Amino acid sequence: MIAGVRLKVCGLTSLVDAAAADGIGADYLGFILYAKSPRYVPLAQFVAMRARLPDRPKVAVLVTPTPADVAAARAAGFDFFQIHFPMTLAREAIALGTLVTHERLWLAPKLAPGEEIPRSLLTPGSTWLLDTYRADGYGGTGMTGDWGKFRRYRETHPQHTWILAGGLSPDNVRIALAETGAKFIDVNSGVECSPGVKDPAKLAALRAAMLAPVS
Repeated sequence: MIAGVRLKVCGLTSLVDAAAADGIGADYLGFILYAKSPRYVPLAQFVAMRARLPDRPKVAVLVTPTPADVAAARAAGFDFFQIHFPMTLAREAIALGTLVTHERLWLAPKLAPGEEIPRSLLTPGSTWLLDTYRADGYGGTGMTGDWGKFRRYRETHPQHTWILAGGLSPDNVRIALAETGAKFIDVNSGVECSPGVKDPAKLAALRAAMLAPVS
């Protein structure tokens, strides 16, 4: 935790980058198991790295997975499961919590502008990750999302955990935290030198920005 904010560094593809994320105090290490992502890590590659990774919780990032996909990620040693899905498959995504417990399930709905999460789906204690909307895919835009919507959800439903994602970088993280009140953030492209390769200098700068006083 950095200045009271939990941090997940996502899109990790190597032991070197995982160590760099650990070095700045990341609370969670994220690995993308989605083959269409430029940061894709096959499950076998994660298993080969697992024993040498830092002792931080590992997050499997999956897109519209089947129960078998989630079971395989669980067997590989992941601690948390971040599920991206369109709202038409929301109930199926939530049901995956029966495989890994709902406490370990992070729900990342694909919310188009103006689209909302139905109140009926906001089960007690659930964790929701709000990423930037992308019509042709899931995340990975490098662009910031709707910070106002995030703040509204966080303030209206404080019984849930809310994770802010989408285009966060050393340059904008302070203002993002100030405008959203986020206590949990997810960074990826904003701390890279190329897709799937983290930049140690940007990671260090992110930490410094998170620690800087609000002006």
